[in-house]
Amino acid sequence: MSKEVFESGLVLALSGAPGQSNPVVQLIPFALVLAIFYFVILLPMRKRQKKVQEFLSTLKVGDRVITSGGVHGTITKVSDQTLQLQVAPNVRLDVARSAIVGYQGQAPVVDAQHA
Repeated sequence: MSKEVFESGLVLALSGAPGQSNPVVQLIPFALVLAIFYFVILLPMRKRQKKVQEFLSTLKVGDRVITSGGVHGTITKVSDQTLQLQVAPNVRLDVARSAIVGYQGQAPVVDAQHA
């Protein structure tokens, strides 16, 4: 008799109380939200950052570029963090490499909304 009571109590304990759901089932909506967040926000952001990084690393002397401030110029000197732009005869500006948003005459590589 006590064995039957024990087994029935064990079955009730494993099945949970009536009205309660499995904790794993409660985590499914949270996992879905995280997956959607990753694919909608994080993945495109990483792709955009990689594209911008590749663009900035391939800049070279002679490229005609546009800065985020709207200055058009030709690269005359390249260093790790800065570029020197010639914007007019005998007028050169040192700008941060990250200020370059694209090549002249082409669509910007760095989207103004996400800069």
